[in-house]
Amino acid sequence: MPGPLAQVRVLDLSRVLAGPWAGQNLADLGAEVIKIERPQSGDDARAFGPPWVKDVGGRDTSDSAYFTAANRGKKSVTVNIAHPAGQAIVRELARVSDVLIENYKFGDLARYKLGYEDLKALNPRLIYCSVTGFGQTGPYRERPGYDFMILGMGGVMLITPPMPWIMKS
Repeated sequence: MPGPLAQVRVLDLSRVLAGPWAGQNLADLGAEVIKIERPQSGDDARAFGPPWVKDVGGRDTSDSAYFTAANRGKKSVTVNIAHPAGQAIVRELARVSDVLIENYKFGDLARYKLGYEDLKALNPRLIYCSVTGFGQTGPYRERPGYDFMILGMGGVMLITPPMPWIMKS
């Protein structure tokens, strides 16, 4: 039985966790989610292992379980948005999508004419979801934001026990 979002197409330009997890939830609800990844390396989270996904013979693959868990149910395509041909592909997908999820730093997609204003002109009904550490306005908007950095800024790291698996070099 199709899910409640079976008629929804999502263009997922996100990577690592927050954005991909949002897209994965929409896929779980039946949306068609098209994930855009960089050529050669793909989403950074593909390499966040161990644990690694096993092949049919029980051997480790090059995809982490972390990546797979946050991206299940998606279609994936590699596109180089730094090149005009790649930008054209993303514009065309945005034109026929209902939702776009991205987690680039403020202004990065606008440099390629793929920001909210650019894509809204192509598809006025597009729901544009930007997942950033500091939002689109305010004094920190141009800073990247990751969980541990936000925890540190908020003082939560002061009460968090050491995490030895992160400290390994």
